[in-house]
Amino acid sequence: MARPVLFGTAELVRDQEHRQAWTITVNGILQSYVDLTEPANLAMPYTDWIGQVVDRHWDTGEPIRAVHLGGGGYSIPRYITAMRPGSDQTVYELDGQLVDLIREQLGLTTTPGMRIHVQDARAGIDETPDATVDLVVQDVFRAGEIATELATVEFVGRIARTLRPGGLYTTNLWDGGDLDFALRAVAAISEVFPHTLVLAETDVLTRQRPGNLVVAASTRELPVAVLELWAATDPDPVHCLPLAHLTAMCGHAPPLTENSPLTSTTPSIHRRRD
Repeated sequence: MARPVLFGTAELVRDQEHRQAWTITVNGILQSYVDLTEPANLAMPYTDWIGQVVDRHWDTGEPIRAVHLGGGGYSIPRYITAMRPGSDQTVYELDGQLVDLIREQLGLTTTPGMRIHVQDARAGIDETPDATVDLVVQDVFRAGEIATELATVEFVGRIARTLRPGGLYTTNLWDGGDLDFALRAVAAISEVFPHTLVLAETDVLTRQRPGNLVVAASTRELPVAVLELWAATDPDPVHCLPLAHLTAMCGHAPPLTENSPLTSTTPSIHRRRD
């Protein structure tokens, strides 16, 4: 099923091996994988990485208050509800037509404790009171274009303002291969948060191919050791790199700011995201 949405054409495709699961694409670019019967099934690697960090940052099953910038198929909000019953979650998704499509076809607005606002991510953060949120998850893409303005020191600072002490910020980055954007985005996050961790695959970190990088940041220490143990046994190898290790492996870049934005070509996504 295909339908025009704000940033192009969305398509819902049923998983032929699992008839209750769907992929959601916009302009042919994979946005979400949704398992209607098993919300804990985070099939897309980067969503699993975010889930692994969240699982280890708080005690098992502890309810949290979360804000999600970018909705897609609500994979991570549904995961949090399944793993942490009683959690309170707000999703800001700018594409109202995509929200309507998913509501009509998949019925995914009925997750307990989840509210969906058709609203810009920046406005949503600005309306969030100080120190009221445990988790902010950012996964904003405009089909194949990356919202680099949401990776600046200033915007990350606005996110940090909403977090309670020890809260967690996670963001899904995409880089076209040279890591110019990703390293500047990580530098911006580390300007705001004292503890930063990057999860990515080897080929992405060694600039052999484009791909996703997940950044986790907090004012308290992140669960690096247990995440490294998980990564060592995961069938799909992923690196868990604190900032110093990332710099040693990939180099350093100046942080993105509003006065010093990305001047190189914005890394568009020209294939399905991992």
